[in-house]
Amino acid sequence: MADPRDDERFAVVDLGSNSFRLVVFTDHAPRAGSPHGWWKRTDEIYEPIRIGAGLDESGALAKDAMRRAGAAVDVFAHFAQAAGIKSAAVDVVATSAIREATNSAAFVRKVERQSGLDVRVLSRDDEARYGYVAAVNSTTLKDGVMVDLGGGSMQLVQVGERCAQASESWRLGAVAMTERFLPSREAASEKQLARLREHVAHELSSARWLNDAGRQLVGIGGTVRNLAAAVQRALGVPRFGVQGFAIPRAALDELVERLAQMPADQRAAIPGIKPARGDIILAGAVVLQSVMECGGFGTLETTEAGLREGVFFERHLAGLDAPLFADVRRESVQNLSAQYDAGYAHVTHVATLALGLFDELAAAGLCAPDPLERELLWAAAQLHDIGVAVDYDDHHQHSRYLVLSAGLPGFTPREVALIGQAVRYHRKGIPSLGPFAPLMHKSDHELLTRCAVLLRLAEGLERGRDQVVSAARIARTRDGAVELTLVADDGAALPRWAASREAGLFERAYGAPLVVA
Repeated sequence: MADPRDDERFAVVDLGSNSFRLVVFTDHAPRAGSPHGWWKRTDEIYEPIRIGAGLDESGALAKDAMRRAGAAVDVFAHFAQAAGIKSAAVDVVATSAIREATNSAAFVRKVERQSGLDVRVLSRDDEARYGYVAAVNSTTLKDGVMVDLGGGSMQLVQVGERCAQASESWRLGAVAMTERFLPSREAASEKQLARLREHVAHELSSARWLNDAGRQLVGIGGTVRNLAAAVQRALGVPRFGVQGFAIPRAALDELVERLAQMPADQRAAIPGIKPARGDIILAGAVVLQSVMECGGFGTLETTEAGLREGVFFERHLAGLDAPLFADVRRESVQNLSAQYDAGYAHVTHVATLALGLFDELAAAGLCAPDPLERELLWAAAQLHDIGVAVDYDDHHQHSRYLVLSAGLPGFTPREVALIGQAVRYHRKGIPSLGPFAPLMHKSDHELLTRCAVLLRLAEGLERGRDQVVSAARIARTRDGAVELTLVADDGAALPRWAASREAGLFERAYGAPLVVA
């Protein structure tokens, strides 16, 4: 195994208009016996610097803000050194506030001299590109729009067939709009909000493609994540992160109305709103509300990826024609499975057996050949044993926790919960939607039961972890039972015994007795 202190670790320092953040990514080569490596975020330092405060009025970065900024970057540099991350593996990027300030060059030179780190001041196009790369690699965005709302600026990127088609940037960030339109610490007036909305709509009129860009809107940035967390709590839905959560337009409207009635210093009292964003969250919410209005979007999908992930993905996927995963959903499952080294040969064979059973049952008319159900079953099979990394005892529950915590970019919260519950019931118990029922569709309990029993059967057929059973065949008997025949080498007594133990749950799921031949 590679030394975790070598160049497989990469740090991105994002000098944003509202906050500065250092994020460390670990990019690990495949382990022996597996074709898949893995990557994940492994450390982070955050400071709410507000480097862009007062920029619209003076045109220059303020002395106090530059002092705070310099001190933060110095801390970041010392952290990287202490962590053994070489300066060549630290990418420092600055966004709109630093880019647009009249004293930008002097500030950058001073920071570079003090910290020993090189700073890249991103152009508007660069900033939009990294946001687009982050969004397309963490969601199923194919035809639609990416919105990146920062403290100083907002970027929109039109996406068609997963490729960037057009992009524009405006100075519509949450800090900039707060200072210009909502400077009072008191509750916002209707007149102030109307002026802000009118300004945003006027600016967006230059993006003539917005109405015809597709119906999917994906948002990145701290404001989007905070709003998603607040809407989740307001709606009372089960919460395990905001990845993939779609903010309904009506829910955002209600939240804006509630925020507008509160003084700035009280807005952070709303569950989900962070104290460091309480004073600027209303302006950010109104800007996003206006984007949804102008583009006719019904929901705003949230991703926890951002500009920092975009910078990382460009490095991680270097050498491809475009820095894009071929299949985001498949990549997120394989990435999580590889992180916890669940045993590639075993989980892959369990997945093969489970999908084979699904296909046989569908061909026999015992279930619908639903491609989504099949994909969820595959994902659960790949992830069912990751909890062993915590402990073998109750590893089915540990696996569910890890699935929910990871978020599985590309999947909706409902789908992640279904995968988590299938993993939870891959050993024993009567499958239940449990606390996730509010996320589910009407027939999801039956779907979960089918996935759980097929996962149990496949796990049972591979109980010896020896791939002795290469396939399983399904046939209906004259008396209405389902006969399971194993394609196996000699010595299949263990798989037959394990499979027969699931006859009761199989009949509950498929309405027919199971006979293991």
